[in-house]
Amino acid sequence: MIWIYRLLFPFALLAASPYYLLRMRRRGGYGAGFAHRFGLVPVPPPPRPGGRRIWIQAVSVGELLAIEPVLRGLAGDGTQVVLTTTTSTGYRLARERYAGLVSSIGYFPVDWAPFSALAWRRIRPDVAVVAEGERWPEHMHQARARGVRLVCVNARLSDRSFSRLGAFPGAAAFVLGGVNRLLAGSAEDADRFRRLGMPAGRVEVTGNLKLDVRIPLLSEGELLALRAELGLPPGALVLLGSSTWPGEEAALIGALQAARARGSRCALLLVPRHAERGPEVAALLAASGLRHHVRSAGAAPGEVDAALADTTGELRRLTQAADVVFVGKSLAPHTQGQTPVEAAALGKPVLMGPGMANFRQIERDLLASGAARTVRDEADLAAQAAELLADGAARGRLAAAAAAWRAQTAGGADRTLAVLREELLLRASPRGGGGSRA
Repeated sequence: MIWIYRLLFPFALLAASPYYLLRMRRRGGYGAGFAHRFGLVPVPPPPRPGGRRIWIQAVSVGELLAIEPVLRGLAGDGTQVVLTTTTSTGYRLARERYAGLVSSIGYFPVDWAPFSALAWRRIRPDVAVVAEGERWPEHMHQARARGVRLVCVNARLSDRSFSRLGAFPGAAAFVLGGVNRLLAGSAEDADRFRRLGMPAGRVEVTGNLKLDVRIPLLSEGELLALRAELGLPPGALVLLGSSTWPGEEAALIGALQAARARGSRCALLLVPRHAERGPEVAALLAASGLRHHVRSAGAAPGEVDAALADTTGELRRLTQAADVVFVGKSLAPHTQGQTPVEAAALGKPVLMGPGMANFRQIERDLLASGAARTVRDEADLAAQAAELLADGAARGRLAAAAAAWRAQTAGGADRTLAVLREELLLRASPRGGGGSRA
């Protein structure tokens, strides 16, 4: 089947190119390192004598933040790590955050044989790792052809992906057959992979890496300074729209107005999932009549009703300024959901829409533990946000439940590291017996 994939891929790439090129242009930042897409990834320096090299692919910001404990553990072992990512925001974050932990950073190559093979010849890993849903057929084929074991960490399957792959067993076997070891983020995910035909001996539950998130906490002074930069009034409660998508910002503006109508002194902080939507969201705020400030313009000159953080990589800091958090991409028509983990880990009361397919098990766990609430629609969001902003005791109960949930679910990073160390030790020689040199 790989030859069919290779023959069809260029036509699919050409058909999709206008969409992806437009999106890349809008998002920006893709000029540097663009040649990496064609396999011209940076050649890592030689490993230390007796050392081993691991190639880790993490698609974007969320995946990169999740694997931080793994990167630090491997660096502490002296393992040479080559890190690739897909998006410009991920690439920028990797260079800013992990340059001292890894030997080289690049963009993941387009998954076509000439480009993928060139990247493999330049990197020559002993073990390859892909995070979450990154299961590219050519990439996996190159690993198998070189005798390099491929491990999928923090593996998950959304409702939609599980349904689609279940309808086409041949496709499921094709995209999963190249994985030597699959570390599932939850028991439900592991069961889904087995039901799709993944051999049970290759699947194990190590836990969700995102539950091991380590967030540097702001001091009281730093938090006050951040709120002042954003223009959030001192003492006002803050409703945060976390990684919002189109339509959700308007719903949150309505929620702010509903809370104020009930007498709450509060403000709104919006963090769109894609920073390039800043002008669109700013126009929405202007039309609402709310005093607002855009973070990319610098510090706010005074107090505002709403702050728009059109920046990247700040969500963990910004969440600490919130009193109630709504998790984006979860209100209709959106169905996939963004991660609620950081907000819950910080002990924030969490509201989620019904569309949390990408985080279904986490959603269930949070709801069962009393650490979050589901809102049905825009009106329900307004009602429940207003209720929580008016009720400090209810916020406290949700926060305490979130802290307890976090304490019970950690440990995925240590279990993942143990597996990767085992895989590295499986290599017959320090450079893999020549298998990765092909």
